[in-house]
Amino acid sequence: MTASRTARERVRAELTKEIADIARRQLATDGAGGLSLRAVAREMGMVSSAIYRYFPSRDDLLTALIIDGYNALGEAVEQADAACAREDYLGRWLAICHGARDWAVAHPHEYALLYGSPVPGYQAPQDTVPAALRDTVVMGALVSQAYDAGVLLPVPDSPSTPAALSEDAAAVRAIIPGVPDEVIFRSIAAWTGMFGWLSFELFGQFNNTINDLRGSFDHTMRLNARQLGLPA
Repeated sequence: MTASRTARERVRAELTKEIADIARRQLATDGAGGLSLRAVAREMGMVSSAIYRYFPSRDDLLTALIIDGYNALGEAVEQADAACAREDYLGRWLAICHGARDWAVAHPHEYALLYGSPVPGYQAPQDTVPAALRDTVVMGALVSQAYDAGVLLPVPDSPSTPAALSEDAAAVRAIIPGVPDEVIFRSIAAWTGMFGWLSFELFGQFNNTINDLRGSFDHTMRLNARQLGLPA
């Protein structure tokens, strides 16, 4: 690789990052639906045609922002889990949940891009899937390891899983291996419950109702852990 090519690649990487940073700021003011390559080009002092060499369309830029967001959330969750002792399953669950919340609170507009209303006319490509699963894989590993260790507790009065849902459970088992259908759906309930809380918090549904958001979140995630079957 020649020095000139290396320099060009470095400049391209820096400009690509700058475009993405400006686009993220645009999300905060105009939302994902208002994202405009022309507006980004104007802020950078570039002609519109030049920016299309980096992102051929608005959808390509949206995809890049979505992948970056999922990767950032996934990394936050992975680091939170890695900081805990492997056998502290409740501690790992709470760390994962707080890691996700801390990232979401610090990046509300990126969270909205990932978990808010769909952008009209945009269809996320398969390229987004690996990044989107990073945080879920961490949760799945935690549940699978807790089940293998024999520490998941039975949940009293938990309804049995209908046989008609076995196919859906089998699909999720790729992320939470080696667990029965009951644990699959308990995991889904706990995980989606966490994101439900985050969406309510970030989109203002708790305004004038819940004041101690972090404390209430922690308590709710402990309740979710109990429903999942994690030991106290």
